[in-house]
Amino acid sequence: MRTVSLNIPDNIDINEPELKIILAGELYERERLSLGQAADLAGLSKRAFIEILGKFGFSLFSQSEEDLLSDIENA
Repeated sequence: MRTVSLNIPDNIDINEPELKIILAGELYERERLSLGQAADLAGLSKRAFIEILGKFGFSLFSQSEEDLLSDIENA
């Protein structure tokens, strides 16, 4: 795993765990990380990550049309 160092402006009130959740949620929504990988990046269990996604404005469900059609077909 790589380590990234960021300089955050002092006027932005954010802590490291919150920043990790935001990054993990964004990468998960963009389908760059699986749910497990995103939870790991955020430092949370899958269950905890799922529970916190909505609080940060992220969706647990895929936004792709292909996934939607597959879900409808399977229903």
